Amino acid sequence: MAVSDETATISQPLAVISREGVAKDVARIAQLIREHAVGEVVVGLPYTLRGEQAQSAQKVHQFISHLRDALNVPVMLVDERLSTVEADRRMSEADVRRGVRRQRVDAVAAALILERYLSQRSAKRTDGTEKRAI
Repeated sequence: MAVSDETATISQPLAVISREGVAKDVARIAQLIREHAVGEVVVGLPYTLRGEQAQSAQKVHQFISHLRDALNVPVMLVDERLSTVEADRRMSEADVRRGVRRQRVDAVAAALILERYLSQRSAKRTDGTEKRAI
């Protein structure tokens, strides 16, 4: 997971959530939304390099359905293609040890996915309103 700053401009890694089942996962996300005063949730959707939704996308859509039913904030989708590769590359370039990279790669990838979304959203917004995102 990652969270944006209050201006919804910068993203930073927040946490890695170990899967414990849909109900517990959604409850944990809801808790983080309250703790960080989040106005929208961004979920990475897996695509293949050819631009088609990956097989695992169906599970993501099912999870998003649960999120939308349980949360009072919009749930947005963004292409997560190559985010883990990019996260690992950035940490490697920063001389982060391999063991640490393995522990943090998902959180850094989440920050990259959120960064991608914030950048796309910022380019589309003209009214100056922003919502903090997770």
